[in-house]
Amino acid sequence: QVQLVESGGGLVQPGGSLRLSCEASGRFDSINAMGWFRQPPGKERELVATITSGSSPNYADSVKGRFTISRDNAKNIVYLQMNGANPEDTAVYYCYGAIVIGRFQFRYWGQGTQVTVSS
Repeated sequence: QVQLVESGGGLVQPGGSLRLSCEASGRFDSINAMGWFRQPPGKERELVATITSGSSPNYADSVKGRFTISRDNAKNIVYLQMNGANPEDTAVYYCYGAIVIGRFQFRYWGQGTQVTVSS
């Protein structure tokens, strides 16, 4: 069974930094793309950033220049470094992984971690 577990959420002051981590575990052959979505209060889930297996990143316009996505393929971990946080970044953050098992690819999600930006 494949699991993705996030960590690192919490309370951060405006302008502050936070690093989220997400580790994939279980039985699978490889992981293609990984990434982060978020769901602000009362809003729909939105893309934050994605990263390919070759570590090519892609960012939502709202986080470009402030957030950095990276991954450690040996450890099956994807990170999201959040700098210059602002209240609009408050949301539940979800990681995902495009998990390859045999000839098939499945998208798995983490359980979510709360990030609150407030003074």
